[in-house]
Amino acid sequence: MRPWIKYTLIRIALFAAVLAILMLFTPAPSWLAAIIAAVVGLCVSYIFFRPQRDDLAKSIAVRRERGEINADEDEDDALDRNV
Repeated sequence: MRPWIKYTLIRIALFAAVLAILMLFTPAPSWLAAIIAAVVGLCVSYIFFRPQRDDLAKSIAVRRERGEINADEDEDDALDRNV
């Protein structure tokens, strides 16, 4: 599984779990529960999911080093040269 998919799914699941717990067991308004879930999810993922975050960063660095072709940028560069 690609690192960005894995890390994103972990973050979404963590947010959803915290939000569900807050919505079911506290009288907090939904907007406040969402903000709290986002902050808790961020803190937990920062502390406990460092290996996954490092894998994600490495995959981004490798991709940038390879210089993968971006068709949109090539088209924009070609249009800029013709102007």
